[in-house]
Amino acid sequence: MRHEIRIIFGDTDQMGVVYYANYLRFFESARAAYWRSLGKSYKDLEEAQVAMPVIEAHCNYKRPSYYEDLLEVDVRVGELRQASLRFDYTIYRGTDVIAEGYTRHAVIGPSGKPRPLPQFMRDLVAARPS
Repeated sequence: MRHEIRIIFGDTDQMGVVYYANYLRFFESARAAYWRSLGKSYKDLEEAQVAMPVIEAHCNYKRPSYYEDLLEVDVRVGELRQASLRFDYTIYRGTDVIAEGYTRHAVIGPSGKPRPLPQFMRDLVAARPS
């Protein structure tokens, strides 16, 4: 699934390039868009008593991006386990790869302990073409 992001001035640093930590925000925006594309949202996860905190994040920066760039974030579930999942991301500007990375998420319940991802969410992820 692809999600578009237009770079605003506030995303850039003093050198005029996108500040490195903002790529994690772009990952988060793409994750939310991913769930919405499946007809669900993080609110649906909350209603199912599921939280998915990030437990690991990685970003490999390939090229800089700048104010007003239109980026596309390709997001997909790269790994689905019983009580965790990993989202994989590739950020493009046109055909240029700007960054690649992933976030790994624990699946936890209201007590903060691991729990399985609900079957309805697992089915949605499994039905989505890669």
